Amino acid sequence: MDRRHFLGSALAAGALVPAAQAASAAPPAPRAGAKDDRAYMVDLLRQMAVPILEPMSQGRLQAAFKPELSPTWDGRDPKVSYLEAFGRLISGIAPWLALPDDATPEGRLRATLRQQALAAYAHSVDPQSPDYLQWHIYGQPLVDSAYFTNAFLRAPRQLWGPLDATTKKRVVEEIKGLRRVSPPYTNWLLFAAMNEAFLLSIGEDWDPVRLDLAIRKVNEWYVGDGWYADGPRFHFDHYGSYVIHPMLVEILEVLAATKARFNSLDARALLDQAYKRMQRYGEHLERLIGPDGAYAPIGRSLTYRTAVFQPLGLLAWRKRLPAALPEGQVRAATLAAQRAVFRHPSNFDAKGYMTIGFTGHQPKLGDWYSNAGSMYIASESLIALGLSADDSYWTSPALPWTSKKAFAGEEFPKDYYVEY
Repeated sequence: MDRRHFLGSALAAGALVPAAQAASAAPPAPRAGAKDDRAYMVDLLRQMAVPILEPMSQGRLQAAFKPELSPTWDGRDPKVSYLEAFGRLISGIAPWLALPDDATPEGRLRATLRQQALAAYAHSVDPQSPDYLQWHIYGQPLVDSAYFTNAFLRAPRQLWGPLDATTKKRVVEEIKGLRRVSPPYTNWLLFAAMNEAFLLSIGEDWDPVRLDLAIRKVNEWYVGDGWYADGPRFHFDHYGSYVIHPMLVEILEVLAATKARFNSLDARALLDQAYKRMQRYGEHLERLIGPDGAYAPIGRSLTYRTAVFQPLGLLAWRKRLPAALPEGQVRAATLAAQRAVFRHPSNFDAKGYMTIGFTGHQPKLGDWYSNAGSMYIASESLIALGLSADDSYWTSPALPWTSKKAFAGEEFPKDYYVEY
């Protein structure tokens, strides 16, 4: 079967995915209960997405948004921030954009943001547009192009399919052009591999070497019990959440769905292994959320905020949560963490754009590569919105999470090392 036709059929069958409001500078109001949990998260999505997608759909994001830079900014072209903001945002909200339209307020918001996202994609690769993104400096565009293309894998029929032929051609050219970047032996290998997985998924020429190298090296860096090193040395930080677990799984999903084979890699077996490791990592993430929703501020890129919970959202969306993590428990824990962070109004500035910080505007926490556009990776904590409102994830009663039970003097499960 033709590869392009096969993958189109696979996507249509759900092989890779389960089946304008004004922005406000105030954070969404705290709510309680299963229905209110979803309403809270949709409010958070709206607050992140509208200030980016509405102006970008009209080619005026770069005129409207002047991103804050870290005090230790390394001097690179600050226009990289727009690719960061759009790419990271669209990756996180793509599962929600993939849901069907309906007549609810949420459904109407989704229809509006989806159309704006499609227009924004067109502007992003149009050299004549004021919102043409910075694809041509060395380095950073490789990172955020991977989020940009990851969204197409998460919502192929809604984000890739409707694009016009010219825009598709331009996207492919920009992504292939980033092969000029030689990624360091860190999580960056997965950015190059994600782009190649996207090209494979649409039937374009793809580079098996970039996929093979990333998969092999990341698996070599596995240190046990669900944790990966980021390169030869272990970093105790949240990059397993920001990049490693989700991107490895989603790359392997493409290889498995297309039945692409090269060298001796068995994509299906590696995918099963990667999911088991991510499930174990997810158990650790859930235990890191304190009784009040606070979680450990460890390692690099603390300003990415709730992006740390991307693996839990992805596991929920794929219906792959481990038995130890009931849906109502994961929802309650992750929503508690979101509320703990976003209760601070200064997470957003007066124009509604995200600020540099962890629980508010804390620019000194910014790394040398941090800008306000970088912060939109926090949208990766919204993946569970890709499950419809009547899904069991949203209708299950909220359950106390592990540390909440532990510090209330209640029974809670013991925790043991696993081998995968």
